[in-house]
Amino acid sequence: MQHSWHRLRALIRKEILQILRDPNSLFLALMIPIIELFLLGYAATNDVRYAPMVVWNQDRGAASRRLIDAFRVTDTFRVVAEVESEQAFRDWIESGRARVGLIIPPDYSDRVRGMGTAQVAFIVDGSEPTTATRALSAARLIAQDHGAKLQQARLSRLGLPAVNPPMDFRPRVWYNPDLKDAYFMIPGLIGTILYALTSVLTATSIVRERERGTIEQLIVTPIRRWELVVGKIAPYVLIAFIDTLEVLFIGAVWFGVPIRSSLFWIIVLSGLFLVSGLGVGLWASAMAQTQQEAMLITWTTFLPAIFLSGFIFPIEAMPRALQWLSYLFPLRYYLVIIRSLMLKGPVIEALYPEIFALAVFGVVIMSAAAIRFRKRLD
Repeated sequence: MQHSWHRLRALIRKEILQILRDPNSLFLALMIPIIELFLLGYAATNDVRYAPMVVWNQDRGAASRRLIDAFRVTDTFRVVAEVESEQAFRDWIESGRARVGLIIPPDYSDRVRGMGTAQVAFIVDGSEPTTATRALSAARLIAQDHGAKLQQARLSRLGLPAVNPPMDFRPRVWYNPDLKDAYFMIPGLIGTILYALTSVLTATSIVRERERGTIEQLIVTPIRRWELVVGKIAPYVLIAFIDTLEVLFIGAVWFGVPIRSSLFWIIVLSGLFLVSGLGVGLWASAMAQTQQEAMLITWTTFLPAIFLSGFIFPIEAMPRALQWLSYLFPLRYYLVIIRSLMLKGPVIEALYPEIFALAVFGVVIMSAAAIRFRKRLD
């Protein structure tokens, strides 16, 4: 056992020195997660903030100004222009300088003061459906709130008592009250980083030895095959955990994503997920002849996992066939685990099905990869 530890330590030291001799690759391995974090944290969001709005106010009364102000005070819309004609209004929308538009009719103030109903048009550029949907939902909420205030003011002018609504609807959003997309994306990014780094770096590091002809030299030494595998992948596991801690730190400090569970459970269950990523990398190294082939094999599994795991698109919105197919990707289970741990707290009992599935996948993938790798060495 002592001899095995000495051989394993020497092999790990050799691999670390090899990594340090290539500072560019090490720099990329440590910096790419940070770059991806900022890109996805800011760019990959469905939140609509300060959507440019053009207003065609044909009324010009005080009531119409209050309506415009109701849109202006939110951080969803930003009034960029007030025009005087329908053609100018169309020009702003068609050119893309405004994503939404508000049309207030000439008799708006008179209808608001009287007992009539004022019809206001809200135009949305539907060329970007996600933005259009969010803007439309926000506009409906603003209109409902403003309409309720107008109704109360109308009753007050008529000397009638205020009418309480028949239902007091009080929605509450748990775990992510502001519905920030960063709370969804950043925990998911941890899973994608762990999977990508462990699979790609493991596969390429072993194939690189085969390309250089040094793996045969290692085989004829007293080093056992399992020691060779562990020694090659251990440094990359360390890099993956460093990247995970980077994302956790920046996500919590910069983006304000909460970490409501203990780091112990996050690290332990992330390590369980690493087994699957390492197995994929080991399998790719046994199948590939070159580093390019190894990367192609790992990315062939990585891209479907990204799209079917719930990292970007909700699984519930997928066709039934793709929902069933998503069960074949360990990343699906890990994303449920990491998002629950970060946003909901220590809910380990509720995560037993995902933990069990992750463990089964890890054992099966790593065992199959190890058998294939051993046959390749033989």
